[in-house]
Amino acid sequence: LEGSEILQRGRRSWFAQVLPSACGCNGGFYERTINDLCAAKFKFDMGGLDRGLWCSWPDTTEIYEELTNCTYQLALKVDCFWPNQIVDRFFVQIHRIYFHDCALTGRLLHDPPIGILAPFIAVPVLVTLLVTALVVWRSKRTEGVL
Repeated sequence: LEGSEILQRGRRSWFAQVLPSACGCNGGFYERTINDLCAAKFKFDMGGLDRGLWCSWPDTTEIYEELTNCTYQLALKVDCFWPNQIVDRFFVQIHRIYFHDCALTGRLLHDPPIGILAPFIAVPVLVTLLVTALVVWRSKRTEGVL
């Protein structure tokens, strides 16, 4: 059996044996569970991925979605709201460990090409000059009429 398959089977039997059907969220239990199950699986999957690809969204999206789904499914099992502060802290920690060097968009930021940038600069400047000239012309024109 492959490592991920062992984790999957172990997780299924663990759910059936350990998870209580309590009415209400036990935050400590939920936090330990997502760390023991979800984070362990995520760590295993990310370990199988070349470290240079950790910032590549196409390469990590499936692994990240599985992690998100894991935290969600566990929240349902233990009657916790999702998302919650525990999940927020959990994902902040995941990002600190695995994605701290990544740009927000997953690629390096740079200025747009001059062909796109120039109209966004030129149009407001020209409109400002045109409105200023119109106000000056109009104010000189009305002085003679009054």
